[in-house]
Amino acid sequence: MGSDVMTQVGRNLRNLWIWAGVSGGLLLWAAGVQAAPYAAYVMDARTGQVLYSKNADARLHPASLTKMLTLYICFDAIQRGEISLDTVVTVSREAAAQPPSHLGLRAGQKIKLRYLIRAAAVKSANDAAWAIADAISGNVTEFAKRMNATAKKLGLRDSHFENPNGLTLAGHLSSARDMAILGRHLFYDFPQYYNIFSRRSTYAGVAEVYSTNRKFLNSYAGADGIKTGYTYASGFNLVASARRGGKRIIAAEFGGSSVANRNAKMAQLLDLGFKRAPAHVAVQRPKKPNLDRIAAMYTIHPKATRIALAHDRASAVALASSPRPSRRPVAAPPKALMVAMKDDISSALSSMAVANAADVKDSPAAPTPAEAAAVPIKAALPDADRTDIGTSGRPNMPPPLRPAALGGASLGATAQAASPTPAPDHQTPAVAAQTATADQTEVVKPIVAVASAETGRVHKVRATDPAEAPSGPAVADAAAPLPRPTDSGGVLFASIAPRDVPRPEARPVVVTRMSSTGGRNWGVNVGRFASQFQAEKALLRTALAESSALSDGQRKVVRRPNGFDANFMGLTQDQAALACARLQARDIQCFALAP
Repeated sequence: MGSDVMTQVGRNLRNLWIWAGVSGGLLLWAAGVQAAPYAAYVMDARTGQVLYSKNADARLHPASLTKMLTLYICFDAIQRGEISLDTVVTVSREAAAQPPSHLGLRAGQKIKLRYLIRAAAVKSANDAAWAIADAISGNVTEFAKRMNATAKKLGLRDSHFENPNGLTLAGHLSSARDMAILGRHLFYDFPQYYNIFSRRSTYAGVAEVYSTNRKFLNSYAGADGIKTGYTYASGFNLVASARRGGKRIIAAEFGGSSVANRNAKMAQLLDLGFKRAPAHVAVQRPKKPNLDRIAAMYTIHPKATRIALAHDRASAVALASSPRPSRRPVAAPPKALMVAMKDDISSALSSMAVANAADVKDSPAAPTPAEAAAVPIKAALPDADRTDIGTSGRPNMPPPLRPAALGGASLGATAQAASPTPAPDHQTPAVAAQTATADQTEVVKPIVAVASAETGRVHKVRATDPAEAPSGPAVADAAAPLPRPTDSGGVLFASIAPRDVPRPEARPVVVTRMSSTGGRNWGVNVGRFASQFQAEKALLRTALAESSALSDGQRKVVRRPNGFDANFMGLTQDQAALACARLQARDIQCFALAP
């Protein structure tokens, strides 16, 4: 009897201890969940204005919110051509060994990158995020370095990452503020991929997966993303974005006690944001960081390393200051002024010609300017036959303006003594025939100067044949035919110095395309596009944006298995580096193409 009582007492005590242990464990578990610090941050997505903040800079466990940065890096790698959505990824043992939530990938399994992205974004699959890191950087260690370098460029000042999926590790921390900023960058930097965070379900290559955030997306009006997170150490985390009217709010929450508690508090945060945000405000997009060198350092894809090469060379040839602008063209003189100057010049020339004619009449032994100027050239042509050249009945044309004439110098001031040669008053039949022939031919004839004895004017006429040119006067080449003067009786021949003949101005040579030889075997790539039209459009838009750096480049679209590359070819190495530096300063993707 006594033994039965003692046995019953022992059983009761044992049960009591069991219940005490279970109750204590439950209390500790609940305390652990509640002990996760709470933090919140609300911003106007249009401007980045802070609308609410509580413990927002505390460094806490982000859990699967980490996958937002993993996907940001993946989208950037796709955009720069390191990898594509159709790249087939081989699942590593480490990726296959990741705990739930997971897609159930097996080591050695092959799957396209697009399905890994869907699984990581929608289902928050840890194995998919790990496989993405392997595909881009080769291993998680290198990918974590790229994550931290990218986070610094994005301005995530309180964040440090050790893995791509957010499982709890020492030092793997972030803040509500940083996660809200990251969510805003995802929305504005990669709008073409943002819609994946809005999906309630999607096909991930091996199975249909369902969103871990579908309850909130279905319950809150205007919600369209973006990511949940949970571990025992972090509590229930959420970054959400919603739009109502013209307003868009992004909020981050850390440390929720349950899914229901987290969703309820997030709804309150978004309501507060919509209440405080101004109705009308100019959108100020966040500046997308230049990640070229980071991508080149932490990637297994050789194409990305060319970007760093272009960046380094561009720093060597970058301009210290902008070039001095060209002088603006000067306006042409008014037409009335030009007419007045022409009249004055004509009057001065007429007066000089009359004065010279009077000198010739008064002093018959004085040499004429034509004969004096012909002396040196006559010595050079001793065997030339002398032929009298008549004039045709064409209108009288004034001589071209010369600076010496404006100075008032006498036409005979520098002439040497020579015997005057009288000119015939009529044309010989031979000369008339030659003149008629010359009028019909297109061959350019030599030009001689003819001075009228009556007016003293000097006219230019064309010789009929160089072999029959007079021995006294000099014959000068002409670039264009000139009208013949009228027959005014006796004439005097005068040579025209070569410097008096107007030379045709050199015309600019228009080069439509530079050669791709002689060192011009470099190029730059400004992106890969889904169609040839999009690639050509991007080339034209880029050429207009940076015409100076790409003026020598040839626009070329290259078809690839996964798209169309938009390239500028035919550049030197320095030109390619400089072009990439300037395009990257405009937030335009660019990397140099080595020969």
